[in-house]
Amino acid sequence: MTSPPGSFVPPAYPHDRLAPLVATASRHHGGAVDLSVGTPFDPSPASVLAALAGSGAERGYPPSIGSLALRRAASDWLHRRLGVQVDAAAIAACIGTKELVVGAPHWLRLRDPARDTVLYPAVSYPSYAMGAVLAGCRAVPVPLDDRWSLDVAAISDDDAARAVCLWSNSPGNPAGGLDDLAALAAWGRRHQVPVLSDECYVEYTWDGPRRTILGEGSQGVVAVHSLSKRSNIAGLRVGFYAGDPELVSYLSEVRKHAGFMVPGPVQAAAVAALSDDAHVDAQAERYRRRLDRGRRILSDAFGLDVALPGGGFYLWVAAPGGDAWAFAARLAEEAGCLVAPGDFYGPAGAGHVRLALVVPDERLELLARRLGVGP
Repeated sequence: MTSPPGSFVPPAYPHDRLAPLVATASRHHGGAVDLSVGTPFDPSPASVLAALAGSGAERGYPPSIGSLALRRAASDWLHRRLGVQVDAAAIAACIGTKELVVGAPHWLRLRDPARDTVLYPAVSYPSYAMGAVLAGCRAVPVPLDDRWSLDVAAISDDDAARAVCLWSNSPGNPAGGLDDLAALAAWGRRHQVPVLSDECYVEYTWDGPRRTILGEGSQGVVAVHSLSKRSNIAGLRVGFYAGDPELVSYLSEVRKHAGFMVPGPVQAAAVAALSDDAHVDAQAERYRRRLDRGRRILSDAFGLDVALPGGGFYLWVAAPGGDAWAFAARLAEEAGCLVAPGDFYGPAGAGHVRLALVVPDERLELLARRLGVGP
């Protein structure tokens, strides 16, 4: 059946464009060392898997907003790890944060049809822009400064007046920048634009303390948190959002009508995950060690001076000669290594590549040997 003229045609999913390099890298003995996707490789906590298997929650319909136990666990975690007090009534569950990231512009545009613009970081996870497109909104990238942080002073008055929301991602993917969350909250309140702060990498903050936009109060802001990277349970698809009570209530009610529910056993697993910090601290040590090892490999093999990100587990690397795809092809050919070219994250990311330092240490050492780099 032929689509009518002017109908929406989904673009190629960014990582599908890597198929030729996947074939090249996979020809190496031992297979590809895949640093192109931030998929957790390390084990999930045993307590989380036990809660998942033994909840007994699979027979009934789970609460769309999240069980009271889950929302209380999230509230306790926010206080314990980020130093903020948020009542469980101002917290709701989501089916992994990507679902919320993509869906929120649609729900917010219904709330205020006079607005039609989504503001998001110019170098960022593609789902912020795609959420705008799927909602029928204008996707307007906000420039970043030289520290890969949002420059809200660059937002025009017209775009601010039309915005349904401003997205922040701090620590950021792919570049690891840390936004000035106080400035973002103040900007949002001044322009009456909801600020949605995606803080899924907050447990892996390297430059200073962990921070959340909720530290600036809840008015007009919503923080979005994922357990995927924090607890190595990306396959369970569970996260939560918290903040402005009116915004959280609105989003949770709309999502309830749409049938969005985190499965009951997964909610029980999330309670176990949020209640334990020891496994997260151990994971943070692994990621910091791998980031340092990755930097040394790139320095020894290519003479590249790569900065440690402000947070997250990605290295954001300026490609030699400014040609990201050529560098990605070279890594696939010479070392069987897959990386993500920077234009996956917007035109402003061209000229860089992103390396996800998520693979086990032995895979990084295989990469080092292939490149002729010592321990």
